[in-house]
Amino acid sequence: MRHVRSRASLLGLVGGGAIVAALLSPLTASAEESVKKPKPDKCAGAQMFSEADRLAGNCLPGNDIAKLRGAPTGLAAGETASSPNTELLANLPKVGAFDSPGAYNSDLAFQGEYAYAGNYNGFMVYDISTPSAPTVVSQVVCPGAQNDVSVYGDLLVLSTDSSRNDESCQSTSQSATVKESWEGIKLFDISDPAQPRYVSAIETPCGSHTHTLAPDKGNKNGKGEAKGLVEDLYVYVSSYSPNAAFPDCQPPLDTVSVVKVPLESPESAAMVGQPVLFPDGGNPGGNGSATTSGCHDLTAYPSKDVMAGACMGDGILLDISDRANPQVTERVRDNENFAFWHSATFNNAGDKVVFTDELGGGGAPTCNETIGATKGANGIYDISDTGQLEFQSYYKIPRAQANTENCVAHNGSLLPVKGKDIMVQAWYQGGWSMFDFTDSANPKEIAWFDRGPVDESRMVLGGPWSTYYYNGHIYSNEIARGFDVFSVDDPRIKGADKVKMKQLNPQSQPQF
Repeated sequence: MRHVRSRASLLGLVGGGAIVAALLSPLTASAEESVKKPKPDKCAGAQMFSEADRLAGNCLPGNDIAKLRGAPTGLAAGETASSPNTELLANLPKVGAFDSPGAYNSDLAFQGEYAYAGNYNGFMVYDISTPSAPTVVSQVVCPGAQNDVSVYGDLLVLSTDSSRNDESCQSTSQSATVKESWEGIKLFDISDPAQPRYVSAIETPCGSHTHTLAPDKGNKNGKGEAKGLVEDLYVYVSSYSPNAAFPDCQPPLDTVSVVKVPLESPESAAMVGQPVLFPDGGNPGGNGSATTSGCHDLTAYPSKDVMAGACMGDGILLDISDRANPQVTERVRDNENFAFWHSATFNNAGDKVVFTDELGGGGAPTCNETIGATKGANGIYDISDTGQLEFQSYYKIPRAQANTENCVAHNGSLLPVKGKDIMVQAWYQGGWSMFDFTDSANPKEIAWFDRGPVDESRMVLGGPWSTYYYNGHIYSNEIARGFDVFSVDDPRIKGADKVKMKQLNPQSQPQF
């Protein structure tokens, strides 16, 4: 989501006080019972638009193609719908300090049997050893939107993109026009997930809207071969929207901040560089496309020494073989259909990348007939043998949402399915969608889940911020309604549950 720290309220995205957070009581699954193979009769009486749509169950009783493509799904607040191969296993509503207006849930990271969930007021730790019955392990109160999280070994990295009066977790909001205001990343020791311990903080120019991890390449033996012993962790800090009135966030912001974290002494972490990514100033904007002034999100594929950047008006590829000095190798624009390059996901082979367009900043209803199928969507690109990005297609959920539902492409991750490129992705109040882009010119939906609006009469911010696949299940951090766990039973993702990961930071992709 776009968030302009304390300098401008998110409310401005859709007008005044229209956005407030609302929590509902625990939800129960309304999805039909999972089956080995989705059956055609699940969509009996509906006019289907393709065989793939029929298999995915892209219909609701009594709805025809026009209603699905160009009108609200008709779900009431608290109601759910899904493809027949999907089941909501659990929902944990927000609690304690996070059960308040403005305490939005944000990103997710995973390690072992734990999920780490960001919130504008801090982060949660969940025990997911029994996915159908997750439990709260701890809650760390540390205000500083967005509080995106990543984990590596015994460390948790937390982004602070809200101007604070100091770097502590007891800080208060302070205007960014004050020179002493603080923004950046914080480090926590999570060797005991029940008692995370604050370690240190590193201030970065313009704060940290998001961040991306890339471990170094490990020590070398006498033969020049890697031993696999990582000594340092590199953190690429993304931020944007500078302002001449902000002493620590001056335009032009054409850089990325690089922080080096020595794993043996994380308290000595420091910023080691601020390389320029856009020496020509970046996309000047226009025709609905954002002006580039920084990057919203960077996704690294450390084992392949590459990174993809979603940088407002530009989509880029970078070489990170020298971790401290990333170099831009390719750049594309789509001023006709992309309003705001938001995030990126590589396929496992590293020869495709899915970019997202966060039209409306995450606070607007863009999944409707008025906006259409190519705006606020994914852009799927092949990466040629020479490293060029080649556009193939757009992908957007085929279910129109109500005008009281913020909906646009957002955070997702790959499924480890051999020989296929399959991704699950959050769409805010559009729910989430799992789709196959093995044929990058013809992406097809496999599964989906959707709730009704948080409020049927007015725009209230909600929906999945991040939806990721981890060790056999789908996990989703719902902005207003808590932490969700799902199962998908479908032959097209056969074998994915056999791949067990020790940790997952979707913005630092593992190789399956």
